[in-house]
Amino acid sequence: MHEKCFVIILSKLKSTSSNFVKKICMRIAVVGATGLVGKKMLQILEERKFPFDEIIPVASEKSVGQIVSCCGKDWTVVSLTTAVAASPDIALFSAGGETSLEWAPKFAETGCVVIDNSSAWRMSEGVPLVVPEINASSINAHNKIIANPNCSTIQMVMVLKPLHDLYKIKRVVVSTYQSVTGTGKVAVDQLMNERVGKEGERAYAHTIDMNLIPQIDVFQSNGYTKEEMKMILETKKIMEDNSIAVTATAVRVPVMGGHSESVNIEFENAPDITQVKEVLSAFPGIEVVDNIEQKLYPMPLIHAAESDQVFVGRIRLDESQANTLNCWIVSDNLRKGAATNAVQIAEYLVAKKLV
Repeated sequence: MHEKCFVIILSKLKSTSSNFVKKICMRIAVVGATGLVGKKMLQILEERKFPFDEIIPVASEKSVGQIVSCCGKDWTVVSLTTAVAASPDIALFSAGGETSLEWAPKFAETGCVVIDNSSAWRMSEGVPLVVPEINASSINAHNKIIANPNCSTIQMVMVLKPLHDLYKIKRVVVSTYQSVTGTGKVAVDQLMNERVGKEGERAYAHTIDMNLIPQIDVFQSNGYTKEEMKMILETKKIMEDNSIAVTATAVRVPVMGGHSESVNIEFENAPDITQVKEVLSAFPGIEVVDNIEQKLYPMPLIHAAESDQVFVGRIRLDESQANTLNCWIVSDNLRKGAATNAVQIAEYLVAKKLV
């Protein structure tokens, strides 16, 4: 048993009633701690002053023994087996779907709450798919696995939710412009290598520098990619409305700093642009950047990079169709699109005493 996580008997009743105990340690496992999202999770835990006593960084066997830093302390990377045996209170997973499918239940069996950033559990019945500003209340004490949505879905539904409450959405058409950081370090290295003419490991089958790749993840039998289908299905689950029709085209672009999306939204009721901007500005986590006279609109490098906000601009009526508007949504995919959203879920668990 680790020294830092004992329980103190607060009092013993003279009668035969049970002892009262109080846990004095909050232990957080970060699975995938040496990856892009895992490192960002550690950074955000520190930035947001999350109330932990011990970090348990977890990675593949080849990374065991490495040192990661958080909150001014060094923590040694351990294996999944060691982490499960340590019985953390919360485990933030960002290590891929296969790892999550195998190991999330093992962590959950110890009483740990797993917040999983992969797609492994998102559409599973009984597993909440959570964007805290929208549906944190879907979490209850019985949920030991909670799914973090797809990065592109998160930033889109942040904008859709307040507008759906106001006008009721009928249909969404989205085209994404997704950063190479969404693929991981190998993709970032490929882009940087291509820019200087250097050979190296490749994440993509095609050149990404000075290019666009209209494929993210593998193609499905219907001609859509898995990434596109994630956006379609996850939106319905998060919004709790299967009547919303969604179609998506996901594109990888040679960009750092965040994902961008061109979104066309059809409503049952006519939207008012002034009201749209007001309700979006008032929604937690959204910032409206929309002043065409001053050439102000959201950009990944200028606005989104290292921010937890979702930025929306270019808000305008669709003149080709009634009750429809267009907008442009940008957010840091490693932060609100992944790590920050996961930490926000953990904060909710602590606030509601669910761990």
